[in-house]
Amino acid sequence: MVIQYQGEQHGKATIFTLRIIGNNLSKSSSNYQIDLLVGDKKVPTFTTEIHQSLSNCLKEIYLFIKHNGIKFNETSENITSLYVPYDRVLFNYNKYALFRA
Repeated sequence: MVIQYQGEQHGKATIFTLRIIGNNLSKSSSNYQIDLLVGDKKVPTFTTEIHQSLSNCLKEIYLFIKHNGIKFNETSENITSLYVPYDRVLFNYNKYALFRA
């Protein structure tokens, strides 16, 4: 699933892209990998590449954007790829982690 947001970094307008890759290992276990792109360049953000929950991935993105002067415009959300409906529901449930005060 690929999601784009308009936003700004240090006052400069840009487009941010989140690439979420879900790997279902079994009926009861999943792993998630998430990439952050600023413009078209991948940003090295993670202490670990793979997380056991989407919530943990989004929390790590939140901490990165908070400490790097990045702001997403929540209303500009645009899904630009095909996605598994379950991943969309899970993302909607956990995306509050990106927009904490």
